[in-house]
Formats: sequence, C-alpha cells, structure tokens
Amino acid sequence: MWFHNVMTELVRCRWGRRALPERTGRGRKREFCSARCRQWDWVSRQRAHELELSDGELVVAKATLDELHDELYVLACAVDDVERDLEAAGSKPTAAELRQALDWLLAAARPLHDREIAAPDPPSSIPS
Repeated sequence: MWFHNVMTELVRCRWGRRALPERTGRGRKREFCSARCRQWDWVSRQRAHELELSDGELVVAKATLDELHDELYVLACAVDDVERDLEAAGSKPTAAELRQALDWLLAAARPLHDREIAAPDPPSSIPS
C-alpha cells in the first residue's frame, strides 16, 4: 500500500492557503485565490517591513495559537489512544476495531483539517 501526499502536490494561495485550481495554458502562475488574499498578503509584507520582521517570522494572536495548540494536543492524544488500542487488539484487529480507531483519528484531525486562518475583516472606517 502506498500513500498519496496531497499537501505537497497542491498549489496553495500564498495568504489563505486554500488549494488553487491547476493552471493550464500560458501566463503567470496563480498565487492567490482572491483579490482580498492578494491585498492582505501585501499589507502583511508592508507591516512586517515596518516591524523589521524577517521572512521566517510571524505575528499571531495568542488566542489563535492557543486554539491551534489545543487541537494539536487532541490529535496527539488520539494517536496515542489508537496505538494503545491497536496494540491491545493484537496482530489481527477486527474491522470494527479498525473502523473505531479510524473514526477517532478523523474526529481528532477534523478541526485541524477544517481550520482556515482567514484574512482579517477590513476596518469599518479608515481614520484620516
């Protein structure tokens, strides 16, 4: 059995990380899924320049980072649980045991899979 790694083959939006459709024909390759993502990427690069951040540095809200850590912890615990359950099942787990393990892993991974770090909403009014 071989596994297909989708993450490395998809071209993703430079800002929102959404998968972009495959480019056919001539022209420049697409980097953004929308004009909004293109704009927020530009704004973030300007702000990073003002804050003297390097390309590898990022400013993220603590709440967002905490949520991500929580979701990763749940997934790590699910992996530990499934490893322990499969070990207890022996060398020939039943289809039901495998299905239960898979369902638990998928439930733990779904919040990470569905997570999108969206561009912030534009301000309601721009101060002069």
